[in-house]
Amino acid sequence: MKILVLGGTGFIGPHVIRHLQAGGHRVAAIHRGPRATSLPPEVEHIVGDARDIAHYRTEIQSFAPDVLIDLILSSGNQAEALMQNVRGVVSRVVAISSMDVYRAFAVTHGMDPGPLEPLPLTEESRLRTKLHPYSPQILKAMQGIFQWLDDEYDKIPVENAVMRDEQVLGTVLRLPMVYGPGDALHRFYPIVKRIADGRQRILFSEEMAAWRSPRGYVENVAAAIALAAVSERAAGRIYNVAEQPAFSELEWAKKIADQMNWQGEFVVLPAERTPKHLILPANTAQHWVASSERLRRELGYREPVTLEQALRRTIAWERVYPPATSMFYQFDYSAEDAATAA
Repeated sequence: MKILVLGGTGFIGPHVIRHLQAGGHRVAAIHRGPRATSLPPEVEHIVGDARDIAHYRTEIQSFAPDVLIDLILSSGNQAEALMQNVRGVVSRVVAISSMDVYRAFAVTHGMDPGPLEPLPLTEESRLRTKLHPYSPQILKAMQGIFQWLDDEYDKIPVENAVMRDEQVLGTVLRLPMVYGPGDALHRFYPIVKRIADGRQRILFSEEMAAWRSPRGYVENVAAAIALAAVSERAAGRIYNVAEQPAFSELEWAKKIADQMNWQGEFVVLPAERTPKHLILPANTAQHWVASSERLRRELGYREPVTLEQALRRTIAWERVYPPATSMFYQFDYSAEDAATAA
């Protein structure tokens, strides 16, 4: 097959392209140029802004892709513009979405005060009724990390535009929290840092220790995207992508500790004894456990990289490339943290 990738120079894109090439498929990528070195060999290049796809219709028609994968759709307007410009050019669009579309996300973050969502979350679970899930302040911080996010970010309108188009078939993949080398959010760094710095005790609040959420190693997530792109059965379908089972935050920390041969102690504290910077301002009674059974059953998906390999690679990268700052974590050790641990 011939497959066109938008957003192929980022965190996940190069891995998607490698999986496609390994399957014998011909791949082209639209990109701005500066990060082209991240792309695997033999990729065909269309240099330009993927958001201005109408300007490159001639080049796209010349490549004549069977499928287009868009890793960076941010809003309904972007998705509608994409679908309008690829009609008559491609037969199917594979759009990357997020599990933040689920109502469970809104419950956790206080946007929906109603009852907890039943688990596991499946592709048929209820979605958010409130659009635009992030505050302007959070969105601005995220845009500093992910330049492809626009001010109207919301994956629900993206999904609607792709799946309801009358001329182009759609496939949607709802991604979990993706970790691995290159993770701009450095999701495992808080634990890696504390262990690497020789801490004998690491603190958790009871609520965060128990909280479960969907995760996926970057190469495995890329394999799922590539598989959906080349599978005819994926046309018209929505798939959750997530590792199974969904571990708790404490279980993840213990797995990282095992890989780093740490002999210290995890201390789980009630909220009133937990340092404030370790408490997530959220309803952690709502977990985000998600099922990826449909993807596994219909497309035969299996993770090519084991959990142990994924953890080793991620830990090694986090130690070499620590973040300067983060919008999510406090990486230093406050006096309060140290005193409580003692």
